[in-house]
Formats: sequence, C-alpha cells, structure tokens
Amino acid sequence: MSDLIANTVGSAAALCSITSFIPQAYKIWRDRDASAVSLRTYALTVTCFVLWVIYGVMTQAWPVTVANSFALVMAAIVLTMKWRFRDGAGRA
Repeated sequence: MSDLIANTVGSAAALCSITSFIPQAYKIWRDRDASAVSLRTYALTVTCFVLWVIYGVMTQAWPVTVANSFALVMAAIVLTMKWRFRDGAGRA
C-alpha cells in the first residue's frame, strides 16, 4: 500500500512539474516575446533537470528519470524561446 501512495504522490509531482511550463511556453510562443522570462533562472532550471535526469539514470530510478526528462524538455523549450524571442525581437 505504501508503494501505491508513494507512486501516486510521485506521479502527481511529475505531472505538476511538466505541466507548469505549458502556460508560459504557450504565451511566449504566441506573443513572440520572452522579455518577462529570466535567462538565469531558466538556465539554472534546465541545469537542475539535467542533474535530476543524470541522478535518475545513475540510481536506475525510472520515474525520476522519465518525469525530469519531460520537465527538462519543457524548460529547455522556454529557454530556447527566451534566446530566440529575446526582449520581443521575434515579433512580427
């Protein structure tokens, strides 16, 4: 029973981590403006997710690896758009 609870909590945490980036990524893409995004913060966030993925692989913890891989992709998308649409430079 405790494994079920732990897996449920872990799955909820992973879902929250992954989906938390969607609204910001969509807004940046739609407006072609990333001026409100902190480059340093997202660079640190991407670095954190990379380290969590490495940790998950090293410890063979697939839930940690998979969840953080998806969150890494989402954070990397925001970071890429920050560089691409720097301070509204990509607006049409």
